[in-house]
Amino acid sequence: MAESQEGFLSPQTVLAELKKNGVTHVLWLPDSETNWLYTLMKADPSLTLVPVSREGLAFSGAAGVHAGGGKPVILIQNTGMLEAGDSLRGWGLSLNVPVVMMVGYRGYTRHGVNTDTVADYTEPFLMAFGIKYYLVERDSDAERISIAFEESRKKRRPVAVLVGDEYHGFN
Repeated sequence: MAESQEGFLSPQTVLAELKKNGVTHVLWLPDSETNWLYTLMKADPSLTLVPVSREGLAFSGAAGVHAGGGKPVILIQNTGMLEAGDSLRGWGLSLNVPVVMMVGYRGYTRHGVNTDTVADYTEPFLMAFGIKYYLVERDSDAERISIAFEESRKKRRPVAVLVGDEYHGFN
């Protein structure tokens, strides 16, 4: 890896974590921020990509995948997570669905001065729902993705991974 890439989270690293944790289905809302991972997931025959038109549909879909014996992951942005709060409550928390939500942390700058108010609301939203979360910004943080999967499995509930550096996936 080139020195300039060491400080970023690569899509290859994220895909390796998904595979290591036995993910079978990726429920996601396609957007420009997650496109960095799309190309790799699409080429992987072990993953089934399930695009949704609204983030709330990802939670009901994940519940269905789990009920059918699969292992889902949800890939959405924090703006959509806020909108999908009732679906998270009804499908994820009420049905005890062990699912990891990988959430693009739009507006987060890691310097305390966020560029979008959605970043100001993201962590308080997760805390209000009692959802544990982990921040991942670099390849060296990637082990937190496996920690999130393990916690989700043990507690039988959603756990979030906030992807703080989503803009540099192909660097």
